[in-house]
Amino acid sequence: MTEVTEHHLEVTRTARYYRVGHCDQEGELWYVLHGYRQTASRFLNRFTTLANESRMVVAPEALNRFYLDKEPGRHGPESIVGATWMTREDREFEIQDYVRYLDTVVEDIGPVPSTTVLGFSQGVATAVRWVVLGRIQPDRLILWGDYLPPDLDMELASSTLKDTELIIVRGNDDPALDEESKMKEEERLQSAGITYQVLVYSGGHEIDPQPLSQLATQS
Repeated sequence: MTEVTEHHLEVTRTARYYRVGHCDQEGELWYVLHGYRQTASRFLNRFTTLANESRMVVAPEALNRFYLDKEPGRHGPESIVGATWMTREDREFEIQDYVRYLDTVVEDIGPVPSTTVLGFSQGVATAVRWVVLGRIQPDRLILWGDYLPPDLDMELASSTLKDTELIIVRGNDDPALDEESKMKEEERLQSAGITYQVLVYSGGHEIDPQPLSQLATQS
């Protein structure tokens, strides 16, 4: 029987991101990373109130898109499309690809004096890996609605995040969160000597306007 072997090669592809607002030499920049099944344009709608003449919000879109319809058959113009940062399949290369891609977005935008990275839901793991493994060095890292990826190198994270303010945002009625996972995450952070603050709001698995406004005021 002929052996089947796996191979990898790098290819060039086109990615997209959306942005709103402006950022000059005195302004600030937010990178917001969407969750599973979302797209950057829809996700960015939750942040338009933050954008102004001195604050820009940038929403990169995950490289993997798919139709959300559960019904079989052909997809038409009315079919809704979502995106995902990765799956478990070929995960190491998926992570390498999106970290490299997000670093390229930063190069395209250019340097700014103040940077915030916010990850929501699946975007939490993406944001953490990007900050730890990539070239970005944000002033703040906001993790909203999910936990640290279990494979994160906490020693490396401790070194990388030493000058970054880490904020964890949780809804008190978020079905994606549970007490056991919360305790494990807090233990990992404390054992690694990573300082953080927790912001709890009354709500579920969503970008709630009230805590978002509070975070914008603190920036």
